[in-house]
Amino acid sequence: MGLLTIIKKQKRKDKEIRVLTLGLDNAGKTTIIKRMLRQDNSLIAPTMGFEINTLVYGDHMLNIWDIGGQTTLRAFWGNYFDKTDVVIWVVDGLSIERLDESFKELYEKIILQQDRLMGLYLCIVVNKIDLIDGEAERQKVGKEVEKVLGLDDSNKIDSDHWCITLVSGKTGEGIDNVLDWIVTRDY
Repeated sequence: MGLLTIIKKQKRKDKEIRVLTLGLDNAGKTTIIKRMLRQDNSLIAPTMGFEINTLVYGDHMLNIWDIGGQTTLRAFWGNYFDKTDVVIWVVDGLSIERLDESFKELYEKIILQQDRLMGLYLCIVVNKIDLIDGEAERQKVGKEVEKVLGLDDSNKIDSDHWCITLVSGKTGEGIDNVLDWIVTRDY
């Protein structure tokens, strides 16, 4: 039995899940994490580097890594992938014009790393839906994200390993859906 197998068995026993939160700058990664932790998220500064938080959700312990999204920090994202179970990729639902940039970063930093990230789960979180009027407009943004990010192409990521969820880091809408999805995966 290899070391990796032993580590995975121990993690399953402990129900510990390592979550890496990535996305472009100002997408709302920290705001979402603060909402998950039930902390005040009214005054958020850009994350310079990284921050680690622990959240007990049900009978699982989530170690949530919040990594800065500034252009200068993106080259270092790959340093955080070891032992990661889930990547939460945060997209600003109001900045549709940045979807191409987001796709490029997602593709180059995560999807092309598939061999290294075998078995990884990916949750695309479209943030700031509280500022989008109407359910039809919200769903339209979600479909646009799916299309631009190319996630409907089954050759890139197994469809059982990704989801798109609409959330509001400010109001908390959709946050429990993200957490529920994370803890129901087969690690």
